[in-house]
Amino acid sequence: MPLLLLLPLLLLSSSATHGRPAPNFSTGIVHAQQKQKLSHLHFYFHDIVSGRNATAVPVAKPSTQTRALFGMITVMDDPLTEGPEPTSKPVGRAQGAYAVASLGELAFLQAMNMVFTEGKYNGSVLTVLGRNTPFHEVREMPVVGGSGLFRFARGYALAHTISLSSSGDAVVEYNVYVMHY
Repeated sequence: MPLLLLLPLLLLSSSATHGRPAPNFSTGIVHAQQKQKLSHLHFYFHDIVSGRNATAVPVAKPSTQTRALFGMITVMDDPLTEGPEPTSKPVGRAQGAYAVASLGELAFLQAMNMVFTEGKYNGSVLTVLGRNTPFHEVREMPVVGGSGLFRFARGYALAHTISLSSSGDAVVEYNVYVMHY
């Protein structure tokens, strides 16, 4: 058989998938008839920057040419507890980083995963990414996603500082409102 006749047959056989449609890069999925839930979580965040048991450590110092703390980056693995006392029952960890990202007032770009280790949400994670101005009475940051029981999560977190020591250790109350399936 001449090569010109074989070429169309080869092309057709390589594009066919034995009677099945070729796989697509993406397909639309109709979500099962699950209803969205609105959950409210209330807990306390303990940012410990001092002492031998610090849970937040600076990994980049500010440049000497900039004002104040601009450019400082801190990585954290902070405890989350039921109450404001450090000895209160742990419910998870806040893992991520915050960077001083403002030349004016103290304002962090905060990126954190709230990893829950207790109760109904054990093993689930909420991800928060936003601006945190720690000297404001209440700060609002968006919840941008999650995993586990928080798959497809979206919502917001309200942070309110309960205490701030002279060494920089802080206890922050969090009220998180999240939509999820």
